[in-house]
Amino acid sequence: MSDAIIAEGLVKRYGEVTALDDLSFTVPEGTVLTLLGPNGAGKTTAVRVLTTLLRPDSGSATVAGCDIGRDTRRLRSRIGLSGQYAAVDEHLTGAENLEMVGRLYHLGAKRSKARARELLERFDLTEAADRPVKGYSGGMRRRIDLAGALVADPPVLFLDEPTTGLDPRARTALWDAISELVAGGSTLMLTTQYMEEADRLADRILVIDRGRAIAGGTPDELKDQVGGNRIELTVSDAAELETAREALTGVAVGDMRTAPESLQITVPVTDGPEALREVLGRLAGTGVRVRDAGLRRPTLDDVYLTLTGRQASGAEQEATR
Repeated sequence: MSDAIIAEGLVKRYGEVTALDDLSFTVPEGTVLTLLGPNGAGKTTAVRVLTTLLRPDSGSATVAGCDIGRDTRRLRSRIGLSGQYAAVDEHLTGAENLEMVGRLYHLGAKRSKARARELLERFDLTEAADRPVKGYSGGMRRRIDLAGALVADPPVLFLDEPTTGLDPRARTALWDAISELVAGGSTLMLTTQYMEEADRLADRILVIDRGRAIAGGTPDELKDQVGGNRIELTVSDAAELETAREALTGVAVGDMRTAPESLQITVPVTDGPEALREVLGRLAGTGVRVRDAGLRRPTLDDVYLTLTGRQASGAEQEATR
């Protein structure tokens, strides 16, 4: 299997701010690489460099066999890009938007129209094909934008936070569409702050922070790096959280996390089942009322928190750079 994307030592600066700091990675053909990181980590900058929208200050990269500095025209004909905001003309219909993209790719009028109809059907937009896009819902706009990125049937696709702002149902529908593309042989690089999205779609994840790669691997490999198990406890009253923390200090093998809004404590442990029994036994003698308790493996949230020192909150996930 050859690599569809090869990035070597990419550096991009904006004045005194270094957006990309010696960033290197590869993406094999027919796989999904997810760039995961907090706001300002450099994810969007990486996408813009690889799609020729920005020139790096140093480093090199090839995409679909094309050098990003020397083969820009040929490269652009071999990639699709869907940014954080749907790049559509609100005054045109869905069909007209896709036909326009086809004409820009020099597909010709007949082929552009046929391709537009194919994609409208593929993304379940046939009934809305002749309606102006300004009347589309957020989920429909994201689907028509993704369809636009596929008009030329590119072998490599870049999606920059494709589901930001969508409701759970629209997000799941778009995930299904993306999974179908990859199953058909497309190579995909996407950026996201949604842990569930990365877990669902990625073959490999690259965690970046302040423009540098700080970890990489499959979702399971990254979870194994964090190690151990987690006991999640929900107590009955916020006043009991501190009592519970003090009682469990001797059991935890790392920093406990407390979420006062959900009355929840997460306790990292080694021997999961035995530790769960000990935790419940300790709390029984303190008067703490445990509403729920469970044992689980680390999640990508745990990975994110451990590697970046911050948690991916809902507010941060919805933000854009």
